Amino acid sequence: MHLVAPDPPAAKLDGVYFHAVPTPKDPQRFRRLGKRLTCTYAAYQKAAALRARIYHFHDPDLIPAGILLKLRGAKVIYDVHEDYPEEALELNRDNPLWARVQSLGWAALEMMARLVIDRFVCATPAIARKFPPPKTVMVQNYPLLNELSLLQQASQQSAYLDRRYSVIYSGLILAIRGICEMVRALELLPERPGFEMLLLGEFSPPELRSDIERAPGWKRVDFRGWQPREKSLRSLLCARAGLVLFHPTFEHLESYPNKLFEYMAASLPVIASNFPLWRSIVEDAGCGLLVDPQDPRAIAEAIDYLLTHPAEAEAMGARGQQAVRDRYNWDLESQKLLALYRRIEASSRQRLASQRKRI
Repeated sequence: MHLVAPDPPAAKLDGVYFHAVPTPKDPQRFRRLGKRLTCTYAAYQKAAALRARIYHFHDPDLIPAGILLKLRGAKVIYDVHEDYPEEALELNRDNPLWARVQSLGWAALEMMARLVIDRFVCATPAIARKFPPPKTVMVQNYPLLNELSLLQQASQQSAYLDRRYSVIYSGLILAIRGICEMVRALELLPERPGFEMLLLGEFSPPELRSDIERAPGWKRVDFRGWQPREKSLRSLLCARAGLVLFHPTFEHLESYPNKLFEYMAASLPVIASNFPLWRSIVEDAGCGLLVDPQDPRAIAEAIDYLLTHPAEAEAMGARGQQAVRDRYNWDLESQKLLALYRRIEASSRQRLASQRKRI
């Protein structure tokens, strides 16, 4: 297996060969566009030189490279993690003209991909609906079972009632991911000795932090910044509930947030946004409470309920962890991806056999 990517960790690791390409990062928008094109062409050259039978790419910038590889006779899979046309509109709301241009650009690339590329792997049902059903498989990004095992072992060493009197948010810290409402909710909670919210991650944009720190509820925040993966997972076992309170943007309404399943894997009851898709997960598993993510008082009431009903909160956490073990894990989802590869390989062998017969 070969991986073409910016900043690879090594030339070879765990049987994977890495091939470095430039990164398109640049603070200037139009210079960044030029770098993206340069990096796409560099990635295409590296990938083509490998002469692989199957190419699997994730970044929408690489759609042109995928089309060129398909024209060379390879089988090509596009792994779609986001609705990029809609995301462009959401992320560039301060510049509507650029948002529209970027959204139309992604839409045009995806239209070409639908016509040419062999298969599509989609992360959510909403994304999958945008691609041809016969060519599309949905593979969701759930936790690894080996991480669940580590969390289970660690949680067995620390009983739920021995955990700190706290709640946790771990991930990228954005206004549209509810940080303002979470900190406001802390202000509305009754005084309890030792209560705090553990906050792990990075602020985006960085200046958002100075705005949030001026809020009265910030005094109840234990901000730890970005943490390595293992340390971040272990931090989940320090809290009594996990918060995932994204705003109802198009991107969030149809997403499966990794943090939701990580909290469940750590046997944390969740307090989540009351989106229909998330409701189907949380209510079905009986693993938490759903609230309006833009209502700090509702968030505060949910936190207070779980803290004052520890036996019920613990049972919710146990049910969530069982749901991850039974359904929401990568070990099950990965079988869909492996089955897709087997079908493509079988199709390629049949085509070659047919060509040989004609010769």
